[in-house]
Amino acid sequence: MASEKNVLGGELQCCCTNPMTGFYRDGHCKTGAEDRGVHVVCAQMTEAFLSYTKAQGNDLSTPMPMYQFPGLKPGDRWCLCAARWREALDDGLAPPVVLEACQESALKHVTLEQLQANAITQD
Repeated sequence: MASEKNVLGGELQCCCTNPMTGFYRDGHCKTGAEDRGVHVVCAQMTEAFLSYTKAQGNDLSTPMPMYQFPGLKPGDRWCLCAARWREALDDGLAPPVVLEACQESALKHVTLEQLQANAITQD
């Protein structure tokens, strides 16, 4: 099995393990047939984005243990749906991203330039 690639063409890096993120809860922003939301954008949460996405009907702040979801706070990294990140970008509220941890399929929804303009460095 080939390794996953990031938007820069390199090996996909881990987004976050605390909290454990990813559609498959393995710390990586990977996608597959089961992932209808395409959770491939590794973003660092901001208060503005968390408020924005809650207002859009997707509350990422409230814990939901039944879904292994701890609830997020500013500074946490999380694999976001590519379409939601694009929507937030269009509304001027996109959280910063870690390019090395964004899976290459994100480029079907946003451009590399858009991601680069909102990039932070991987720790």
